[in-house]
Amino acid sequence: MRTWPSPSIPELPGDNAGLRLFDTATGSVRPTAPGDPATLYVCGITPYDSTHLGHAATYIAFDLVQRVWIDAGHRVAYVQNITDVDDPLLDRAAATGENWEDLARREMARYVDDMAELRLRAPDEWVSVVESIPHVVRAVEKLRQAGAVYELEGDLYFDITSDPRFGSVANLDEPTMIELSGNAGGDPDRPGKRHPLDAVLWRAAREGEPSWPSPFGPGRPGWHIECVAIAIDDLGMTFDVQGGGRDLVFPHHEIGASQGQVMTGEWPYARLYAHAGMVAYHGEKMSKSRGNLVFVSDLRAQHDPMAIRLAILAHHYREDWEWHDDELDAATRRLDAWRSAVSWPTGPPAEGVLAEVRNRLTNDLDAPGAMAAIDRWAEEQRLRGGDDPGAPGVVSRMSDALLGVAL
Repeated sequence: MRTWPSPSIPELPGDNAGLRLFDTATGSVRPTAPGDPATLYVCGITPYDSTHLGHAATYIAFDLVQRVWIDAGHRVAYVQNITDVDDPLLDRAAATGENWEDLARREMARYVDDMAELRLRAPDEWVSVVESIPHVVRAVEKLRQAGAVYELEGDLYFDITSDPRFGSVANLDEPTMIELSGNAGGDPDRPGKRHPLDAVLWRAAREGEPSWPSPFGPGRPGWHIECVAIAIDDLGMTFDVQGGGRDLVFPHHEIGASQGQVMTGEWPYARLYAHAGMVAYHGEKMSKSRGNLVFVSDLRAQHDPMAIRLAILAHHYREDWEWHDDELDAATRRLDAWRSAVSWPTGPPAEGVLAEVRNRLTNDLDAPGAMAAIDRWAEEQRLRGGDDPGAPGVVSRMSDALLGVAL
């Protein structure tokens, strides 16, 4: 799929100590210890509505992951999917009378514009489910060969008991998993299933729904196997980081990991599972069903995209937080202060602020702490100035390279 042009990332003097991230599976902050290249898979959008701030916050978090890796000298292989055929998309198209493919194309184009304006590094592979259906079919066939698939009224299900490690990503009890599965579009109460948490791999064709031919009859992929097929095809097993919003921990990342492990006979699916917090608005989690979305495209029409990025970065990526309409006022003031400070011909020495920004970001992406360090440098510049002719340039490049904020 067509992505957006990735921003150039300036080189900085020195290097960092290596990225440490909170791993959901172990409940601890761990070194990412990437291979060559560093490999990252982040679950993408279902394009039935515009990009909202919750999306932007998640993708900015994993943009920081890549920037810290690049600053440490790593090459990065980044893959993201697009769930361009799924129940929410088809339901929205049916409700509005729009062709589902036209709806997906329009919203994907808007997403591309939003990500480009926010200066996110583009995925090296941006893969739609529709274009990867042959890969999904092969993945389902491998699971069948492993004895992990059964049929129920034409639909194919993944048997979670085929993976003895099932549950080790989210570490939840079964009643909680069943509740979350039902809330996330699963069918734990469907009669005939071997286990309530067994997940659809291939949904047999229904009247009025798109379908594709396969060795097991016409139909379309289930949710979890889509990402598994794309991730393994483009990154291989045991890639460095599986990323996404915290709402994907269960069932999506748990079941996806099990499917990948059973399909390949290897473990682990990913070395580390990292998740961004949820964004609320008007007291509730931002979601399409509640209608309390703040769209990035609407904000871009009135505000500098770098102020939007700063407003998001003011919150630690793992925390749940609530968007307030005055957040952009504070972010705009910060952006103006930084731009003013780096416009001077000289400034206070920048070695210390660069070291602190790196230290903050390598320790579980502490963007608020990194930004506070730049605030202090900018305030010192405003109050006393400095005589280092290279300092403003270093701070400007540092903001760009590590935080993705162009000054």
